[in-house]
Amino acid sequence: MIDFDALPLAINVAVFLAMGVLIGIGGWRLANVAARIARCTGLGEAVTGALFLGAATSLPGSVTSMTAAAGGHAELAVANALGGIAAQTAFLAIADLAYPRANLEHAAASAANIMQAAMLVSLLALILVAMTTPEISLWSVHPVSVLLPMAYVYGLRLVSSAHQRPMWLPEQTEETRCETPRIRLRFAGMSRLWTEFALLAGLVGAAGWALAGSAIALGRQTGINESAVGGVFTAVTTSLPELVTAIAAVRQGALTLAVGDIIGGNVFDTLFVAVSDLFYRSGSILHAVSDRQVFLVSVAILQSGVLLMGLLYREKRGLANIGFESVFVLVAYVATVVFMFSM
Repeated sequence: MIDFDALPLAINVAVFLAMGVLIGIGGWRLANVAARIARCTGLGEAVTGALFLGAATSLPGSVTSMTAAAGGHAELAVANALGGIAAQTAFLAIADLAYPRANLEHAAASAANIMQAAMLVSLLALILVAMTTPEISLWSVHPVSVLLPMAYVYGLRLVSSAHQRPMWLPEQTEETRCETPRIRLRFAGMSRLWTEFALLAGLVGAAGWALAGSAIALGRQTGINESAVGGVFTAVTTSLPELVTAIAAVRQGALTLAVGDIIGGNVFDTLFVAVSDLFYRSGSILHAVSDRQVFLVSVAILQSGVLLMGLLYREKRGLANIGFESVFVLVAYVATVVFMFSM
């Protein structure tokens, strides 16, 4: 195991930059493979983005939160998860800028993605309820930490149902991008696809772990407080795979996959809190954190709610061809970063 804290500042900077490049290359290819899996399996881009791509690109963040929780760093573990959600929602606005034809939320109309966004708000609200109610724990684990994975599994079933059997369909416009019809591959072809996906996910995950380790060390070596390190520094760095794959998916025309990757990654990130609670052995981690984490989860709920409104309203063109929701989540995230570093 590499001790990044023992490395000089210059080495950590070099590792950080090198892993960023590796994530960029691997993430771009990962988006391409995920789009092909979505077409070949018939799962759809939104479900594939939520179930596979979002989970795969979230691996670095999950490792960071688990490691921090096991080491007794409750603030860092929870801030990394919640800050990652806030950062990734802002990344969706950046991906929107990469699609100049129209607002991404308009072009990638999907009942499944709307269901995902509603699911995200619900899971974040569960975390907020746990943080703001009297302390309850069983074997040092809060009941909400047990409820979150079950709610996640049930939510994925609802997302899949919204894709397979939608009860309503969005209005088709000249800017709406429909998913590519399903193509059939032989078993050998599908095996190669899944193998490539697994190898790329492992590569991105390993690179993300090294990037996160160097980022944490850089934060400590520069004297930044733990909440800011977790909520901004490691949250952004471990979320880089989502940004890269989302932009790659947009550039490749897989718009629904791009939105599904970001929202699906955010939904998966809520499980970081539950897993961190298992690894944190000094009581429930949800009651070991400060009000700064309550602030972060509130920001994430606000961003997700506005994003959900954007998915429903489907503004065609706003400022720089991005909708009001993208402008809002970017401004909200910048304000959050300023606030975190000012504390």
